[in-house]
Amino acid sequence: MTAVWILVTIFGSIILLLATICGTILVAMKLRHGSLSVKSREAQAEEAATIQEIYQGLSQMEKRIESLETLLMERQARKDDQHE
Repeated sequence: MTAVWILVTIFGSIILLLATICGTILVAMKLRHGSLSVKSREAQAEEAATIQEIYQGLSQMEKRIESLETLLMERQARKDDQHE
């Protein structure tokens, strides 16, 4: 009877070890390939494109503001020169 328990324990341990290894490999593959569905990937791509558009718009706005600041500073300098 004890021999049976020893065999069950050994084979059970081997099966448990193989299941753990296979599970680890499956999780690693899923993480490597990404677990996102096609719809999620498309949504992320669309969000990334929108963020890039916003960034480009903000960069253009920054350039415009700098130009306006330059114009205002020049105008102020001219006013100061006229008052002197």
